[in-house]
Parts: sequence; C-alpha cells; structure tokens
Amino acid sequence: MSEHASSYTPPKVWKWETESGGQFASINRPIAGPTHDKDLPVGTHPFQLYSLATPNGVKVTVMLEELLAMGIEGAEYDAWLIRINEGDQFGSGFVQVNPNSKIPALMDHSVSPPRRIFESGSILLYLAERFSALLPQEPAARTECLNWLFWQMGSAPYLGGGFGHFYAYAPDKLEYPIDRFSMEAKRQLDVLDRQLSQTTHIAGEAYTIADIAIWAWYGQLVLGRLYDAAEFLDVESYTHVMRWARAIDARPAVRRGRMVNRSFGDPAMQLHERHDASDFDTRTQDKIAPQD
Repeated sequence: MSEHASSYTPPKVWKWETESGGQFASINRPIAGPTHDKDLPVGTHPFQLYSLATPNGVKVTVMLEELLAMGIEGAEYDAWLIRINEGDQFGSGFVQVNPNSKIPALMDHSVSPPRRIFESGSILLYLAERFSALLPQEPAARTECLNWLFWQMGSAPYLGGGFGHFYAYAPDKLEYPIDRFSMEAKRQLDVLDRQLSQTTHIAGEAYTIADIAIWAWYGQLVLGRLYDAAEFLDVESYTHVMRWARAIDARPAVRRGRMVNRSFGDPAMQLHERHDASDFDTRTQDKIAPQD
C-alpha cells in the first residue's frame, strides 16, 4: 500500500451529508436551481453584465473594454457585482440568465427579446461575432484562434479547480493532488511557452479573444496574481509566456477590465460596479469607501 494512501473508503452511493471543506464550502452543493427570489438590476446600456473579477469574469470585462477602446459604442455596458461567497449566483434572476449559477452572465438588451449569454468562452465568441472584432475572418486564422479559445476552456479547470483548489483553498495540504495538478499546470505552461516562442500572440501575430481568455488565467498566474503560486511553479522559466503576459498586462483596456466587479485587493483597483467610463476615475473603492 502506498504511504500516501487515504483511509477514506467511498460508500456505494455518495450522499451530501457534510460540507466539502475549504474556502468555498458554504456555496458548494450538488443540486442546481435558485435558493431564493431576487431580481437582477438592469441599467441603461445595451449589455448588462453580472459578474465578479475572477479569471472568468475578467475575460468578459477586458473584452468589453477592448471593444470600447476600438470605438465600438454598441459595446457599452453596465456591470453588476455578483458576490459568489454570499450566494448571489443562486438568486432566481441570476439562474434565469445562467442555469449553471456561475459567473459571468451577460444579457444583450440590444435585441428583442433580450438574449442571455453564459459561459465565458461563449460570451467572448458572441461579442467577437457581434462586432466583427478580435476574431480573424480568414478561415485558417479563425480556426486557429478558436483552437486556442477552446484549449483554454478545457484546460483551465485543471489549473483552477485542480491546482488552485488543492494548493491554495483545500483545508488540508495533500501531496498527491498537489503533485498531480502541479504537473498538469506546468505542462500547460510549457504548451503555451512553446507556442509563444513562435508567435507574438497566442493564435498568431494578431491579438484575439484567445489572448483575452488565456491571459485571464495563465497570464495572471505567471504575474503572481493567482494562488500565490508563481514561485512554486517557477513561472519565470517560461520566458515566452512571461513576455506575452507582460505585454497584455500593459494594455489600458486590460487594466480597466481587471478593475470591473473587483471586490478584493488594492482599493484603487476595485470598481464594484461599472456604469460609465468615468467610473474608473471617480468610483473606485479608494475614492468612495471613506464616505461609506
């Protein structure tokens, strides 16, 4: 028997009898659907975003800010804070927008009836096609971009739900799952590093939704913003990923996108709700919290 073997013997039929433990135990449950009635607010702009500045949420706010920076006025949006630790995602209004009760969730009020879009990759693709931006039109380039977009959708759960959970959030530090998911996280970084040794951006020379999606997870990881794990994963050894991550990070729209629906960290980087471009200058928490 392995020295790392667990004493736990799974029952024949699993039952939800205790919380799962860890930082998010209070909101984890094996059933879907709302837990309470709560309508979602609706602002004045075409797009209504309900989110939090996790990596998946950052993808969408960066995308919207990039579109606005391109002069696309139709991408104007209101961003409403969903506090997942408080169970906002289980309100009846949110579940109507996303039956999976995960952020981000988007409503497009520029069409009738208003259209819901959920899952971050679907939202990026929807916005890219809606405005013919940040997604190549030529078939081969488009395919390559979507290859990498869906690579991120399939890979990030190993980084977040696997590595991040066991390394940063699990109540006990267990060697086997940390080793297992560290190996996979580093393999994924190596995949990106090899790709970026040949191209300026993920899918080629052009900046696309593939960069936005992947940067929100892997760029922020190597920049030391996820799980306090940069040293542990030796991220500086992935020199091409580091070059790319810093270049994306320097984009003004990316900085703004990181701020939206952020409720943690530096108060100057927290813009809980976004309803106008001027909010970045006047409504961050360092400016309004002393008045609360």
